[in-house]
Amino acid sequence: MNMQVVKNSVINLDYHVTNTEGEVVDEGREALVYLHGGYDDIFPKIEEALQGKGIGESVQVKLQPDEAFGDYDASLVQIEPRQDFPKELEVGMQFEGGPEDGGEDDFVIYRVTDVADDKVVLDGNHPLAGMALIFTCTVTAIRPASAEEIEHGHVHNGDEDEC
Repeated sequence: MNMQVVKNSVINLDYHVTNTEGEVVDEGREALVYLHGGYDDIFPKIEEALQGKGIGESVQVKLQPDEAFGDYDASLVQIEPRQDFPKELEVGMQFEGGPEDGGEDDFVIYRVTDVADDKVVLDGNHPLAGMALIFTCTVTAIRPASAEEIEHGHVHNGDEDEC
């Protein structure tokens, strides 16, 4: 029986992501496993392209920033005093923070993008924000989702990576 990508199936994808210049921005070292059918486990445009595909079939989808990780938001860049951070600090480290006026659910992951003598630059944008991206995905496995997975809206095998 040839299984196809349909609603309420669990899909395994091999994928990689490039920018519009063809530079690889995510080589997809680990397979992506997601619940298909509008559960927001994967970008909607990619899910749409995969609908009806079988094992071994590939799709290539170009996403504009607003269809992927959003537009770059300059207000998410903050400059903080160096003394507020641990002694061991380097570019690329991540810290969880919240906006001054936000509720407790409004936390943001900030990446350290620069460390100067007495200042630290933090960026709360996703590293791929503001970029048009090309996702190339190949279906490697398909299985029906369990009733519990459908009820919860995500895969339950411990491989809950998101694209």
